[in-house]
Amino acid sequence: MPSPLLALGAISGTSMDAIDVALIRTDGESIVEPIGGAAYSYPAELKARLMAALVDPEIAETDPLAELEMAVTDAFAEAISRFLTEKDVAQVDLVGLHGQTVWHRPEKRFTRQLGDGQRLANRLGIPVVNRFRHADVAAGGQGAPFVPLYHAALARGLAQPLVVLNLGGVANITYLDGDEILACDTGPASALIDDRMRQHFGREYDANGEIARSGRVDRAILDSLMQNPFFAAPLPKSLDRNDFHQRAKIVDPLSPSDQIATLTAFTIEATAAILGQLPRAPHRWLVTGGGRHNAMFMRGFAERLRVPVEPVEAVGWNGDLLEAECFGYLAARSRKNLPLSLPTTTGAPEAMPGGEFWLPT
Repeated sequence: MPSPLLALGAISGTSMDAIDVALIRTDGESIVEPIGGAAYSYPAELKARLMAALVDPEIAETDPLAELEMAVTDAFAEAISRFLTEKDVAQVDLVGLHGQTVWHRPEKRFTRQLGDGQRLANRLGIPVVNRFRHADVAAGGQGAPFVPLYHAALARGLAQPLVVLNLGGVANITYLDGDEILACDTGPASALIDDRMRQHFGREYDANGEIARSGRVDRAILDSLMQNPFFAAPLPKSLDRNDFHQRAKIVDPLSPSDQIATLTAFTIEATAAILGQLPRAPHRWLVTGGGRHNAMFMRGFAERLRVPVEPVEAVGWNGDLLEAECFGYLAARSRKNLPLSLPTTTGAPEAMPGGEFWLPT
């Protein structure tokens, strides 16, 4: 294959709001040229089936989910094909298929992302890399976060120490300071809020934090939520989307708007708690993921952290496409057998290559 490659990354995050597709020209090392991307919604029926699998641990962990994986793969194939047609892209060298995470239990050395690499390669006629996290988890790593090496490649030349904060269903950070790269999940982000928005308001998310703004934070419940031992656990560490759901039921007696306000404050406090575990206080936080559109998040982080907190667009990145771009970048690294994760980002015993390669047949 040529270097650099024209690589396409595709992922649906834990919030399952869309399949994100992004194109990048990269050598998997220092050449990083994002080209563009788009988001495509899951069919409603498929999203409902995914949600049902995601909230039932026994199904997510033990059921083969063969038909569901086929449907997810076909949805990714449709999204990628639409993108290539709409953008008039004639040729792609490689696809990085992250797929859809339905269960993540690194303490059991288990992680599961739906997405059949061979089926997608056959559908598209393009080589595919998938199963990025599996080697890391099998070796004893957390298998997440997996974007730090891409953040580091993008952030060359920016003043550091710097934190990149990703607000999806779960929040995670990348801490960058010269050659030092640290990463971890910090706690919940939008997953707890989104679930209650659907339950109480029939909406997918709290647009711009309007419901949180209308509610009041219950400080006693917030303090109780912050007693979770996860926050004192050393780096690196990771979470499944549903890890805090049982404990978060303590907000149920509150009014719906107060629930949203309290859980929004919980995300802010949980993220800020990581400051005590970083080598130096970051001079700046750059925020990516859907949560950067939530004004209550952004205002709360700025007040709590007392340093500039900005969307990643402030430095010319595209926060809607960053994760999809990353898996194009990691696919190129995988083909070179370069590390996809580090001991300081996932806790793996050594810098870990990974990914599985599929040629069209």
